[in-house]
Amino acid sequence: SMTIGQNISFPLRQQQTYTPKEIREIVMTRLAQVGLPESVLRKKPAELSGGMRKRVGLARALVLNPEIVLYDEPTTGLDPIMSDVINELILRTRDRDHVTSVVVTHDMKSARKVADRVIMVYPVARLSKTEPQVLYDGPPDGLDQVADRRVRQFTEGEAGERLMEMRR
Repeated sequence: SMTIGQNISFPLRQQQTYTPKEIREIVMTRLAQVGLPESVLRKKPAELSGGMRKRVGLARALVLNPEIVLYDEPTTGLDPIMSDVINELILRTRDRDHVTSVVVTHDMKSARKVADRVIMVYPVARLSKTEPQVLYDGPPDGLDQVADRRVRQFTEGEAGERLMEMRR
C-alpha cells in the first residue's frame, strides 16, 4: 500500500512531466489547502481518521487542477463537525480554484450548504428495469416548497409509507 505522499502524488507521477521538486511543491500546496500537516505524507491510509482520509482524497483529486470534481458521499461516516469541515473545503475549492463540484449525497444538510442546484431522483420500475425519475431540480431553498411526498420524506427524514411497504 502507498503512503499518503505517494498516493497524492500518483497522478502527477503518471503524467511524467513534473520534476520531483515540482511534485513535492504541488503536493505540499494541496495538503495545506485541505488542512493536513506534512507529517501525514509518510503515513498509510489506515493510520488516518475518516476525515483525514477524505481530505487526502480531495488533495489527490486537486493535484492536476481539474475543472470538475465529483464527490461521492463526501460526508458519509463523518461526525457533524468533520462533515462541516468537508463542506467548507468543497466551497473553498470551488471559490479558490473555480472548480465545478458535482456532489452525490444523502446528507441533506450538506446538500443545502454546498449546492447551487439540487437534483433529486427516485427509482421507478419501467417494464423490466428501473429508471430514475427526477422529483426535483432547482435551488436548495426550493426543497421546502415541494409538494411531492417523497421529496418531503427524504428532506425531513421520515420513513412514512415506504417503511410500511418494506415491512410487508
